[in-house]
Amino acid sequence: MAVAEERELRGGTEREAGSGSGGPGGTPRPADPAGSAAAAAGTTLHDRDSEVRSAESAVDKLCREFAAGGTEIGELLIFSGQAGLGKTTLLHEVRRQAHTRERCTVLFARGGEQQYTEPYHVLRQLLQPVLGGLTEAERQEVFGNWYDTVGPAIGLFRPGSEAVAIDPQGIRDGLDYVLTQLAPRRAPLVMIVDDLHWADLESLSWLSAFAVRSRELPVLLVVAYREGDEFKPEAVAFQQAIAAQATRRHELRALSPDSMSEIVHAALGPEAEEGFCYELWTVTRGNPYDAVALLGKIIDNDLSPVDENASQLRDLAAEARGMTLKTWLAKLGTSTLRFAWAAALLGTDISIDLATRISALSKDAAADAIRELHKHRVLTQMSGGKLEFVHPLIATSIYKTMPDAARTAMHGVAFTEIENAGQGLIAASRHLIATHPEGDDATVRKLRRAAAEHLAIGAPEAAQACLRRALSEPPDKDDRAEVLYELGCSALLTDPVATVNQLRLALDPHEGLRPELRVDATFRLSEVLAHSGELSEAAQVCRDEAARTSDAAGRLRLEAASYIWQAFRKDEEDGPARSRRLEELWRGIHGQGSAERAIRAIRAWDLTLRGEPAAVALALVEEALQDGALPEGLEWTGTTWGFELPAIIGLTFTYTDRLALAERLFSDAILEFELAGWSGAHRGFGYFLMGLVRFRRGLLAEAEDFLRVALRLSDRIGPGLPLQWDAVGVLIDTLLARGRVEEAAALAEKYDFRPPYHATAMVLPDAASLYGKLMLAQGKYARAVTALERAGEQLAERGWHNTVWAPWQGHLAVALAGEDPARAWELAEESVRRAEVFGAASAIGTALRLQATIADGPKAVELLERAVGHLGQSPAGYEHAVALVDLGRALRRVGRLDTAAEYLYQGIELAQHCAADALVSTARRELAKSGLRPNRLRTVSKDALSAPELEVAELAVKGVPAQRIAHQLNLSLSMVQRRLAAVHRKTGTGPEGLAAALGLDDEEPGKAD
Repeated sequence: MAVAEERELRGGTEREAGSGSGGPGGTPRPADPAGSAAAAAGTTLHDRDSEVRSAESAVDKLCREFAAGGTEIGELLIFSGQAGLGKTTLLHEVRRQAHTRERCTVLFARGGEQQYTEPYHVLRQLLQPVLGGLTEAERQEVFGNWYDTVGPAIGLFRPGSEAVAIDPQGIRDGLDYVLTQLAPRRAPLVMIVDDLHWADLESLSWLSAFAVRSRELPVLLVVAYREGDEFKPEAVAFQQAIAAQATRRHELRALSPDSMSEIVHAALGPEAEEGFCYELWTVTRGNPYDAVALLGKIIDNDLSPVDENASQLRDLAAEARGMTLKTWLAKLGTSTLRFAWAAALLGTDISIDLATRISALSKDAAADAIRELHKHRVLTQMSGGKLEFVHPLIATSIYKTMPDAARTAMHGVAFTEIENAGQGLIAASRHLIATHPEGDDATVRKLRRAAAEHLAIGAPEAAQACLRRALSEPPDKDDRAEVLYELGCSALLTDPVATVNQLRLALDPHEGLRPELRVDATFRLSEVLAHSGELSEAAQVCRDEAARTSDAAGRLRLEAASYIWQAFRKDEEDGPARSRRLEELWRGIHGQGSAERAIRAIRAWDLTLRGEPAAVALALVEEALQDGALPEGLEWTGTTWGFELPAIIGLTFTYTDRLALAERLFSDAILEFELAGWSGAHRGFGYFLMGLVRFRRGLLAEAEDFLRVALRLSDRIGPGLPLQWDAVGVLIDTLLARGRVEEAAALAEKYDFRPPYHATAMVLPDAASLYGKLMLAQGKYARAVTALERAGEQLAERGWHNTVWAPWQGHLAVALAGEDPARAWELAEESVRRAEVFGAASAIGTALRLQATIADGPKAVELLERAVGHLGQSPAGYEHAVALVDLGRALRRVGRLDTAAEYLYQGIELAQHCAADALVSTARRELAKSGLRPNRLRTVSKDALSAPELEVAELAVKGVPAQRIAHQLNLSLSMVQRRLAAVHRKTGTGPEGLAAALGLDDEEPGKAD
């Protein structure tokens, strides 16, 4: 079967491209003196019928099913085998078949032995042509918000000078999104990658994940790679992941003696004797590449293909396969070999102009060299003017013949020429790394710039290679510490251990890191220690450096950082004393810098956890903000403070009933993390925070969705992270609220959510309280008591008494009510007292509701009426729904059926809105027991207030009391309270934030009177 001239789709258009690669029965005729693409066009495939049929079937299935409306029709086709067996030729056959189909898009890329360390080299070949050809409208549709993140990685534009480091996972997620959008627009889509064993790790890691997703798209993914030890150790796992997804896999075998005989006769003529042919098959082990190389030697030596000359084949084969410098020189000559060396340096992307300049030849001499290399079947011409080696083994052979001095010198020239050609440091830096150190400051600067560009495309390993090479140059003594600092920061998102080690080296006093960078390096060191669970050490590092820092602003920043890490510790020896020290620090600040704002935010969070008046904490948070927004320096993706500080602000809002503000902050966090390409723990934490605030609002279905995404992102990173515990804990709470107790218990079992929880970091919210709730829901009262009592002891040691963050007292009261009612009542009353001190309506209402659980008759009704009143002024929709249903049940028990029905109806409506299915069922059963038929459930809009709700809201903002609103609007007091409750629930705020949430002017105190 012939391989026709290949056509390659570039940006939706086809261009002719010659093929010069040999293969299984894909053997260019060595007798062809030109060795050109035309020879490849006459290539014959031997012993590959099953592979060709499989490829044809795969292409046909893709095109046929897409034409029939199919979308999830992707497949993965793999060709593997030893070098020279013809994988490349089979890929050319796939391309040829795809190009014969109407509207089929073909993308092609090849791994390069010399470009293994060039990040995204394969993906740039694969995707740049088609993505670079999109119209502006198509680009917006295909990239969405990912253009600035993904564009530099695949070479659409260079990173800006102010670009920040991007998480590699962010690039992979962005590429997933782009391909998901691109595939249907260019379908049916055939993506082909040759020499996968030489693919750069960044491309390979994405391809290993995309191999799974490609089945969900109209995509045929075809890859070829060498078997054996060709994959680097760090790449083996990716190769195995790809191989595991193959729907069609072919391991190529050596050619048969008959096929080899056909090849020999085609090359040497029909007079070739069978004994000679058989010996050639034996010597080459049936390898087509070796056979072609050997046939070339036979022609060059004018050896007659007769049996008596068969004994000479083994020596000729050894010479052909292992071309030495002497052999290549004799074959090509000095100038031609120098051009071949330059081509080998460039790898798979050989520009004639670049190769000419690197080889230091004139244009005429280069043209002569190219003709010679064509003649000797070394290079072949591609359409568009680029050159390509006829086979990768030839490129390897030529590169290895380069003397060390010549190779190093030519790499240096290649760096300069590539940079001067405007191809950027990402492509050029691999050449600079290959040069010998010479103590050149300019080289150090270029390597540092290259490292910054690598970080901006999510390639930290490449950045680290540049910085390590810069250290070996070496840099000036004044710059060495900065390079160490940059090397540490380069691994911040991917390798905590390396970051810690490098930053400690940079902070060594003997290195002389300048003061402003010492503060930043210390903060980053503390940050990575904290993210690794070493919160105590992180805080101590900041305290120690603060004591040595003379600059007041830097010292304040480090002091604030130490309090941040202490605030997230699971255990603390001097919690109350630390709070007092923090208060003293806060009283001493007066400015509006980012450090002063940070201290106010940390102080507000500390007051929140301690259960001090919420109004005081909120006032401090508002001082930390600027016009209600995060000020410069406190952004989610800022490097001055990290994401913990804005998280502290959002969490303070979350636990003081300002849920709408918290939700806005957390929504910004998710968007900023995505735009920055931070798709790992950062984005997972953003989804967790959003899930938490949705849970607090009572939007349980939405909360579950966000929390499951956070958990999935956490699982992808690894087990045991604080994020995993956070997501699991609140997801358990959400499932309990929805009535799915068994599912919550199974989740806790799967993730081992039980004491002692995370070793060092606290769980948001308090893990022991959540575990106690789970035990109560399962009826395991003894275990609930043990867990909740231990929670109370630990929290008391730290001085944390917030009943929303850790409602251990109320739940412990419920657990003890049966065996120790007096203590249970005492605990419940103390919980209510603490909630009243804190002052948040949701805290008071929930504490009263839990107290009512252990009360009877009129007392339970009284407590629940108070609970409903407070919760009706809070945005805590689910808690309000529970209190309404509980009040209806309590009223039914004391015989007040009409009033009971009203509250049960309200409870059903709100529980339905919250997706609290079990609570809906409970309320409906209570109505049935009262002889009443539950009314038709109505869905409450969460996006806008009804006209009656807006009417009462506007009066409430003016300070009109509920009783007067009822009189003014001629409504019952209960109806006014019901509408106000809906207002607070929908706006996500209590009375104090209602004016801002509705965009209304807040009346001055007393004005409404």
